[in-house]
Amino acid sequence: MSQPLSNDNPSLAQLAEPGPGTTAPGETSPQLSNTPLDVPIQPRNREYEISESLGRDWFDNHPFKTAWFNAMSITFPLGEKFFIDSVRHFADRIDDPKLLEDIRGFCGQEGFHRREHQRYNESLCNQRGYDLVALEGRLERNIELGKKWMSPLECLAATAAMEHITAILAESALSDDDPMIGAAEPVMRDLWNWHAAEEMEHKSVAFDVYRAVGGTEKMRKRNMRASSFFLMVDIMMGLIHMLRRDGNLWRFSVWADGYRFLFARGGILRRVWPAYKEYFREDFHPWQRDTRDLLEGWKQTDTASAPA
Repeated sequence: MSQPLSNDNPSLAQLAEPGPGTTAPGETSPQLSNTPLDVPIQPRNREYEISESLGRDWFDNHPFKTAWFNAMSITFPLGEKFFIDSVRHFADRIDDPKLLEDIRGFCGQEGFHRREHQRYNESLCNQRGYDLVALEGRLERNIELGKKWMSPLECLAATAAMEHITAILAESALSDDDPMIGAAEPVMRDLWNWHAAEEMEHKSVAFDVYRAVGGTEKMRKRNMRASSFFLMVDIMMGLIHMLRRDGNLWRFSVWADGYRFLFARGGILRRVWPAYKEYFREDFHPWQRDTRDLLEGWKQTDTASAPA
């Protein structure tokens, strides 16, 4: 797993060095992007044939573990549209060419994620009898309500928070001790790892835009607390819907295994808790967790075809 970098670590300082097409020190427009120069935010137009796997419990042949990831997938298409819209809203206020390039890559990657998870969700619900209209309708109503009461800057703060959550989950997923290894069907693991790798590549884009347009620390931290709560509620509502439809909602053993899967030593959420807490530091930046080694490892083992 990657190691956090201290603020005075030379490797962190190097992330802000201007590259081709960016403004050099002393000129009027400083570089605002802190994505490392050797981490291109590359949209990969992937399609995964996962329909057969979705018809069964593809993660460890276990209903809770499978439903947890399937419920996460339900949140992605609408969530990623919200992220894209929140970042794009401020693009015309960014004059750093590097950060504008990052924004384009971010929107491209999230657009492909949105498409693939929509296909995922439709196939899943068609095969297993889940009510996609109800699941998406609830999410859509909540997002629209949030946009009604939140300013564009607060929406961007929520996006930056959610991008940190997805980035640390991605870091865990691409680590050598990932719980999916040997438990998930290969095609499903390939899809989730592709998504994870691209989440790590663009993990600081929304954060950098938020900082560039004057977002405050107080708003940033407040929105992380709120976003974490609502994300957990959304996933749990989807998971409960799926377990109920599958006849597993009241099986104690399913929930006991699920608790261990999430919170016991090595559990999905317990693994990312230390990285999650880093977001509340005053000096936090996503790339203080240098995950370039994990990205390189994924590229070396990725067997999918080149982007279309």
